[in-house]
This record gives sequence, structure tokens and C-alpha cells, in this order.
Amino acid sequence: MIYFLCLVFFCVGLYGILVKRNLIKIIIGMSILDYSVNLFLVLTGYRMGGRAPIYDKTQEVKNMVDPIPQALVLTAIVIGLAVLALMIAIAVRLYEKYGTYDITEIRKLRG
Repeated sequence: MIYFLCLVFFCVGLYGILVKRNLIKIIIGMSILDYSVNLFLVLTGYRMGGRAPIYDKTQEVKNMVDPIPQALVLTAIVIGLAVLALMIAIAVRLYEKYGTYDITEIRKLRG
């Protein structure tokens, strides 16, 4: 069921990217899409009743949560934040130049 919710978030983000014409809404759609992929990666490493992947010689090593997806998601969050900041900076520059966030108007003003 929770994987289905990841798919719903992914579809909402994809809808925001493909259908919306406002540049800010497209950026929000890309952000939602990024978070849905991160949520899916975290869920792939989840185990019911799992414990933190901390090695201890006194305890048995079984039923641990996989740490690799967690590390990938941490890296993806940092990269996603940098890309989001870049997209916002480009959107602000486009607004300063053309005076609109509508991508159809920006396409008409070539030259």
C-alpha cells in the first residue's frame, strides 16, 4: 500500500511538470517527484521490526535495516537541494528578463 502512495506522489509530480505552464509550479512538481523517489528508496531498505545498523559485539546481527538506501537518500537530498536552488535562481532571472513565469509567454518572446 505504501509503495502505491509513492507512485501517487510520483504521478502528482509528473503531472505538475508536464501539464502546468507556470515555472514555479513546474519547480514544485520536480520537487515532489524528487521526494517521492527518495521515499521509495527509503522504503526499499525498511524492515518490519528492524533496528539501526550499528554493530555491537554483544548483540546478534540480524534483522537490521539496510543502510545503503539511507546513504543514497542523504546524498540525493543534498543534490536535490542544490538543483532546486539553481532552478529557483534561473526562474528569478527569467522573471527579471521577461516579467512572467508563464513558459508559453517566454517561448513567444524569443530573440
